[in-house]
Amino acid sequence: MNYKNSKWTKQILALQHDDGSWGHFHSLSIPTKARPLTTEQAMRRLRILGFTKDDEPISRVMRYMEENLLNTNPTVFHEKAHDSKTYGDLMLAAWLYLFDNTNELALTVVHKWVRIIEAAFSIGSYNHESYISEYEAALNVKLNPKAGCLSNFVVSYQIALLQNVLSPRTESLMLDYVLSHQNGIYYIYNKPLNILPEIFASREASHYLAAIELLSGYSQSADKLSFIAEWLMKNRDNGFWDMGTTAKDGVYYPLSDSWRNVEDRKRDYTYRMEKLLSAIG
Repeated sequence: MNYKNSKWTKQILALQHDDGSWGHFHSLSIPTKARPLTTEQAMRRLRILGFTKDDEPISRVMRYMEENLLNTNPTVFHEKAHDSKTYGDLMLAAWLYLFDNTNELALTVVHKWVRIIEAAFSIGSYNHESYISEYEAALNVKLNPKAGCLSNFVVSYQIALLQNVLSPRTESLMLDYVLSHQNGIYYIYNKPLNILPEIFASREASHYLAAIELLSGYSQSADKLSFIAEWLMKNRDNGFWDMGTTAKDGVYYPLSDSWRNVEDRKRDYTYRMEKLLSAIG
């Protein structure tokens, strides 16, 4: 399916600024009438609609992110509870890496987080003291205990950055830890990922799948996520998937211009499920 020419795409692209951004970067920024969409929200939606680094709107926003990553005083994120530079670099690198895992600027941040996570799991299980020690050494900054998104690595940005760069042993240990983490993956889903949602046709299940999609980028996803494939196949009906109208959230759905036709809705869901199944083998 090709959703890159949908009305949703046109709405998003019409809001892109000359510098390649959509104004505020972070998803938690408060939207206004003048700025109804953040840069992060726009990129997430465009990626879901099928855009890649080869598409001009994405190449423009990637240049914007690269310029901010090179800037010693970036403007993409400011919050007193965080080390703004460290957190800003993390966000920028994660999005660059999601669109291009060969991006050299992103890889400079990736390598630092590889050091941190390899150290955190070096004894065969997660050790928070080792995490803190290597965090401060790799990033040359003291860890702020109030910076939840940095003190706890099970966050969408760190999970995005660590795809296929860890040693096989550490990747296996880390995936097991993430799947059983009681708060899920921060910013995406807030429950343990090794427990399936009770209702498949729900917005909760859609957000659960978003977390699984992030994990599907790992080399060991076929082994670790086989229970997801079984769950998806159990919920297929006559070759199609349908989560009803409740999963419509303006982010992951809809993909088609309209759901007035039930078949369009089913095609949207099926497109996503088949893509995920392909990723996890």
